[in-house]
Amino acid sequence: MHAGIRIIRRQLSTQSAERGKQWAGYSAMKYLIESKPSVIGLGSGSTIVYAINYLKQNTQFAKQVVCIPTSFQTRQLILDYKLNLGSLDCYPSIDMTIDGADEIDRKLNAIKGGGACLFQERLVAQASRRFILVADNRKKSDQLGTKWTRGVPVEVIPMAATSILYQLERMFPTASIKLRMATPTDKAGPVVTDNGNLVLDCHFGPISDPELLYKEIKCLTGVLDVGLFCKMAEKAFYGDNQKDSGEIVTAM
Repeated sequence: MHAGIRIIRRQLSTQSAERGKQWAGYSAMKYLIESKPSVIGLGSGSTIVYAINYLKQNTQFAKQVVCIPTSFQTRQLILDYKLNLGSLDCYPSIDMTIDGADEIDRKLNAIKGGGACLFQERLVAQASRRFILVADNRKKSDQLGTKWTRGVPVEVIPMAATSILYQLERMFPTASIKLRMATPTDKAGPVVTDNGNLVLDCHFGPISDPELLYKEIKCLTGVLDVGLFCKMAEKAFYGDNQKDSGEIVTAM
């Protein structure tokens, strides 16, 4: 009976999270459409699926706007929905990008890369004049590293993975650093990114200075990118998991 109760609670939790994600995705895309951009960036993850669904429903706008994806998953959604697919080669300047996050602090610094798309997500974000985050309110945090305990993702060149792991353990002796492994049902061995690289998940505990931590890790040879997005987002849309509403936070 107790197991049955746990299953029901888990299902309710998942359903409420989807409610929050839907509000955030729909509301952020509505805000984007009202800004009338011509080139947009579309991020990765489950909340972004709702944003793209809302875009598809607004057929007149969808026919006019060019979409730049941050991952193979998002590229496939753009193609499946017959939206206008673009690339950074053709559109190096993007009007606005919407993307998800694993954890967002009060200054709208974020941990990203739970889906192993952090490098392409940063490429699109830094090419954007405006950058918007979307998430359900479980991702809202006072300090990075307190809610998302899987760790900060670090994308590394395969031949450097062991060396980088060793260097990070020396630099941060109290941190937990692990090579991200695929689930046995999907693949034997480590997770491989869209760029053919590996991911180290580095849990540092509460992060007091995410910008400094980013710089310390990024300077290591063999590190392609670090999943700390600091001082990039102008707004965050948080969907409430308990009701069909949410909160919009503007960067301080």
